[in-house]
Amino acid sequence: MTSPAPAFAGGHTVKPLGFDPTNLTGLSEKLIRSHWENNYQGSVKTLNMIEGRLAAAMADKDLPPVVYGGLKREELHRTGSVILHELYFEQFGGNGLAAGSIRDALAASHGSFEAWETEFRRTAMALAGGSGWAILAWNQYTRSLHNYWAWDHTNGPVAGVPLLVLDMYEHAFAMDYGTAAAKYVDSFMHNLDWAVVDARYRSASRT
Repeated sequence: MTSPAPAFAGGHTVKPLGFDPTNLTGLSEKLIRSHWENNYQGSVKTLNMIEGRLAAAMADKDLPPVVYGGLKREELHRTGSVILHELYFEQFGGNGLAAGSIRDALAASHGSFEAWETEFRRTAMALAGGSGWAILAWNQYTRSLHNYWAWDHTNGPVAGVPLLVLDMYEHAFAMDYGTAAAKYVDSFMHNLDWAVVDARYRSASRT
């Protein structure tokens, strides 16, 4: 039996947390571990399964296109979930103080760093009570920084490279904050490691 092509190999692995979840301010270890173990790891496992099913589907010449389309939609959804969750957890462990070239760039793009943060928070709260992500991205086509509103894991601007992502699904905060989403956003911002965000910006804006 031949091995599946790389596109269908289903070899995605879980990335460990790069910070101590007991040391975050305002976000409980229970919340972080539940989010990481259930939502993120669940998407990794499901993406691997979907890729295997796509490989099998390609071998079935009689498979209806609508069935294959369903698998492709789920592949898109799970790929977005895996990537966004990995970016999300990678950002934690800092003191929330923005510095470096990204702070200067945001001040230039939005008038001031404080104006950028106000707009980012407003974008996040526009999703509160529903689902989705607030995403600061570098748009490689327009060569500019923007805060984008993403209703789910499949939404994103064309040519947008995520630099900072905020999960606004209720599973990201309800355990600690109930429906008080704004308090969750406060804690998220307080625990950001801006060195990670700055490194992403410098890498994306060089290309």
